[in-house]
Amino acid sequence: MSSTTATARLEARISPQLHAMLKRAAELQGRSITDFVATAVQDAAQRAIAEAEIIHLSMANQQCFAQALLSPPPPSPALERAFARRKTLLRGE
Repeated sequence: MSSTTATARLEARISPQLHAMLKRAAELQGRSITDFVATAVQDAAQRAIAEAEIIHLSMANQQCFAQALLSPPPPSPALERAFARRKTLLRGE
């Protein structure tokens, strides 16, 4: 029984200089250009996603964030009014 892997095609127009560079890099690693480019693109995509989704805080900022979670400030009058308005709206009054 043979197993098949679904694939999708990606095309890009690149300069001859970049193509030569990719070909040389792939050859140096003993891989095909397709494998080399797919791996490089995957790594770049994972970094871009991580940079967009993960928040990096300094130690001081981590401590400040944790302290705010553990000891939040009391609600301001504007926040209390907003909660009261929300409660009224949810009750349909």
